[in-house]
Amino acid sequence: MDRLMGLDVGDRTIGVAVSDLLMITAQGVTTIKRTNIKNDINELKKIIDEYQVTKIVSGLPKMLDGTVGIQGEKVLAFIEKMKQHIDLPVEFEDERFTTTISERMLIDADVKRKKRKEVIDKLAAVQILSGYMQRTKK
Repeated sequence: MDRLMGLDVGDRTIGVAVSDLLMITAQGVTTIKRTNIKNDINELKKIIDEYQVTKIVSGLPKMLDGTVGIQGEKVLAFIEKMKQHIDLPVEFEDERFTTTISERMLIDADVKRKKRKEVIDKLAAVQILSGYMQRTKK
């Protein structure tokens, strides 16, 4: 059975989510605090092994007009480096507004600012992976 991993790649953190085995839902797994590329990739490898991930879905931040901006270029560069060490297919999902939607959900749930900062990237990864699964549902 396939299991997907969703990533919300940022400058300081990487939010990680995985799908269930039936690929119906996405659950947040962790937020990786970025230190260097080697450690970032090793953390991802551990999650891939633990959950037996078969495909990665990375959020790709785009500008409002649909073009890839500076942050999107950073994500693409990270994914290219990651692909040198992780031999899994990677697809991209437009992540415009996922962090904003996640923040709004947490505010509406009355989650304190400090706690929001701890879980926002993980929740954004869930949004990215959920969006991909809905879009590609057979």
